Amino acid sequence: MSHADILSAAMLDAADLTGGALKVHSPVDGALIGEVGTHSGAEVEAMIATAKAAFGDWKLVPAPRRGELIRLFGEELRNAKDALGALVSLEAGKIFQEGLGEVQEMIDICDLAVGQSRQLFGLTIASERPGHSMRETWHPLGLVGVISAFNFPVAVFAWNFALAAICGNTVIWKPSEKTPLTALAVKKIFDKAAARFGDAPEGLLHVAIGGADVGEALTGSKDVPLISATGSTRMGQIVGPKVAERFGKSVLELGGNNAMIVAPSADLDNAVRAIVFSAVGTCGQRCTSLRRLIVHEDVRDELVEKLKSVYGKLPIGSPLEEGVLVGPLIDKQAYDGMQHALEKAKTEGGKVTGGERVDGVAGGHYVRPAIVEMVEQTGIVKHETFAPILYVLTYRTLDEAIALQNDVPQGLSSCIFSTDVRETETFLSAAGSDCGIANVNIGPSGAEIGGAFGGEKETGGGRESGSDAWKAYMRRQTNTVNYSRELPLAQGIKFDI
Repeated sequence: MSHADILSAAMLDAADLTGGALKVHSPVDGALIGEVGTHSGAEVEAMIATAKAAFGDWKLVPAPRRGELIRLFGEELRNAKDALGALVSLEAGKIFQEGLGEVQEMIDICDLAVGQSRQLFGLTIASERPGHSMRETWHPLGLVGVISAFNFPVAVFAWNFALAAICGNTVIWKPSEKTPLTALAVKKIFDKAAARFGDAPEGLLHVAIGGADVGEALTGSKDVPLISATGSTRMGQIVGPKVAERFGKSVLELGGNNAMIVAPSADLDNAVRAIVFSAVGTCGQRCTSLRRLIVHEDVRDELVEKLKSVYGKLPIGSPLEEGVLVGPLIDKQAYDGMQHALEKAKTEGGKVTGGERVDGVAGGHYVRPAIVEMVEQTGIVKHETFAPILYVLTYRTLDEAIALQNDVPQGLSSCIFSTDVRETETFLSAAGSDCGIANVNIGPSGAEIGGAFGGEKETGGGRESGSDAWKAYMRRQTNTVNYSRELPLAQGIKFDI
């Protein structure tokens, strides 16, 4: 399909693609694919006012009825899966299969949220006072601001929106300036679902396009009680304190520097498959990308040779072409960052294989994924470079491997390949991985939506998607009811008047 065909299939027309201040270039070939209008701070304030008014109505709608809207949204996403997946590839540079997978994540979280809409449960708590009952209930929070990144331009929004909506909240979504077209397409898909639903309040979902000023309008507003932001650690260091300063809540999904430990007993063929997908998928531009490979000295040479052989044959090129496994980096800044990291690794003793520019489609920044053999875990290894760089380290004991894995500022995802149950259970114990995600015999990327997603340390500590992540979008209330004719006080206090 041509660029024009992809844009048209995603329901984007001339009014969406022309006359705006923000120029959108495809990383596939550098072509200009749209000129999108941006929103001023004043326009964002108007959105906040509309969304706040909509919340007043939406919070009173029964949660299972709210779930019906998300069910319809999931249906519309199913109908648009191929078109939206292709647009993700065109605008974010992912291969088409990954674009489809990202839309499937949206569908999956809609399915989960529909069920969750009938399970927004609290607790019944035993009271120490006779004739009293206690319970814990959950109520809609308000307006949720969602700030998303270019590498998952639609899925992470859906994680937040589907749960926020069934919890009774309204949403303003600020997509990355690098991927606004996918956001506009998703809004059109949602509008179709809302029309079928019939009585969704105006302002339930807004898309606010722009730069730092739009983000500041959201993070600084006391009318936005929750900000869910995905991006770099530097971004989180700005957003987190700003939201906390006004006593707001934040869900932060920030940097990752994910490791795989490969033990002597590991199935090396499976490990190779997991390593390659995790390290080069999305051209290494996932927060869960594999960046550090910690290999036992007994299997290191064999594994590295296998990897170099596979890396040398990887199909690299336009993500819109069938059979390609590695698309482009998002832009020149990402390419320059990768080259800087490789040069730094060399000065710190690294042996680099790959990493060079590949002549792909004219205008795109295509690179051969790099394997960097390191003597020790140096400063550049501890730094997250958003590119397909895999650092290889060697260990002798499991304690040494776990210490290496944990000795980075980030704490998102981790994994071990081993068939020794003592090793795997140690890795999953309090003595093991310090990350929010810890896997055994699978890579660190490709998380399912049923589990809570997020990490520790500089990753931000937030949780999204499955499990009990829905609670972040609600306010907790403890209720005590006295149904007796007496008024006993807690803790046995006597206060007679």
